Amino acid sequence: MVSMEHVARKILTYVPYVLVLIDMRYEGVNCGREAGVDNHMEMGKKLLAAGQLADALSHFHAVVDGDPKNYLAYYRRATVYLAMGKSKSALPDLTRVIELKPDFTSARLQRGNLLLKQGKLDEAESDFRNVLKAHPSGKEASEAQDQLTKSVELHRLVAQAKTRYDSKDYSGAAAQLDTIIETCVWDVASREMRAECLIQMGEMGKAISDLKAASKLKNDNTQAFYQLSTIYYQLGDHEMSLNEVRECLKLDPDHKQCYSHYKQVKKLNKQIQSAEELIQEQRYEDAVSKYEAVMATEPNVLHFSNLAKQRICHALTHGQQAARAISECSRVLQADPHNVNVLKDRAEAYIQEEQYEDAIKDYETASKHSENDRQIKEGLEKAQRLLKQSQKRDYYKILGVKRTAQKKEIIKAYRKLAQQWHPDNFHDPEEKKRAEKKFIDIAQAKEVLTDPEMRNKYDHGEDPMDPESQQGHRGGHHFHGDFHNFQGFNPFGSGPFNFKFNFN
Repeated sequence: MVSMEHVARKILTYVPYVLVLIDMRYEGVNCGREAGVDNHMEMGKKLLAAGQLADALSHFHAVVDGDPKNYLAYYRRATVYLAMGKSKSALPDLTRVIELKPDFTSARLQRGNLLLKQGKLDEAESDFRNVLKAHPSGKEASEAQDQLTKSVELHRLVAQAKTRYDSKDYSGAAAQLDTIIETCVWDVASREMRAECLIQMGEMGKAISDLKAASKLKNDNTQAFYQLSTIYYQLGDHEMSLNEVRECLKLDPDHKQCYSHYKQVKKLNKQIQSAEELIQEQRYEDAVSKYEAVMATEPNVLHFSNLAKQRICHALTHGQQAARAISECSRVLQADPHNVNVLKDRAEAYIQEEQYEDAIKDYETASKHSENDRQIKEGLEKAQRLLKQSQKRDYYKILGVKRTAQKKEIIKAYRKLAQQWHPDNFHDPEEKKRAEKKFIDIAQAKEVLTDPEMRNKYDHGEDPMDPESQQGHRGGHHFHGDFHNFQGFNPFGSGPFNFKFNFN
């Protein structure tokens, strides 16, 4: 039987050989790992030099993973990040380089420059001073001194900007902040302050630019998204407002301001989309009602009120409600006389009401502000053609009688229409204007068709009421100018018909 002492002696005999083998295997692994790290480093350097940044980055990642204390790997990876425009990622790597090798001034100078761009002036100045302390002369020292001088000046400008902002000198503060942001391009605080200045100055477009930058530069910047949403809302861009407030809620679903604003914008957005769908479906009366609901939902933002009024004008025009359309369009044009779309809609409504001269005026005004609009050109040609046709009036058609009608029938038709279209029956200015034109046409038709001589001329192609056809004829009947006052008229009296007009 082999004793335990014998076995132990045998094991001890082989231990040195086992330890040697283990040690050799460990050294082999180490050598392999070091060789792999070196290979990744060389490949990364070559790819960086060739501008293949994404591939270079993957190799430097491998070096950092394989050798976490390799400061050059962090430095080169930071260089790739900077080349890719990823300064946020570069900054931690530069900080790690300085931790591993405090005297690496190139990394410290680069970090100082990044901190300066972020507006972290105290930290940037500390890096620049450290560079100057380590290397009082040379290229790096010269750059560090320049940047240090710039940072000190920026400190002064920041203090001045805050003072002016606090005293509500928004224009002066914005001017100072312009200079600061030229250097501190990633400074969130300066951009947010300038955005507030611009809002107070009414320059919303510029404020949006700063707030968008602030929302990207600062993580979880719910306030920037909220401000963007409210600005877009005030500008009447409900879709962009909805997009920005949703970004706020993605970051913080319980954000009270964003959630309250979201409900309002979503409701308004849904109403506007629904109204536009109704217009597309040619359900114009329903579209009008929906846009009236838009005005009720948001009565305080002028852009939405104006949008609703414009679209109501459009829906009424296409819904063949010309009189109402003219009235609504005219209200919009009082505030915005050069609104091309509303001018086109009102012109079309004028055509429906046979007010061709007014239609021509609107199309001509619209064409001055939109010269290449085909719809305007076609509309203007149509209005001009219809005006020319309308000047050749059909008096029988105006009174609704046959060409063989007797005088008694003509007078009866005239009295009925005169009662219907007397201007005193209308109070709306546009409707009254329309009635005046109709009333004059009715009166002229009655005068021509009840006078044997004039009726004979008319039946032979000559319009006794047409100034051009009456040139050189004495006693011609001329009707022109605006209808201001109609006196002494009794459409039901037995006496002869008599026009008495007062003109300015």
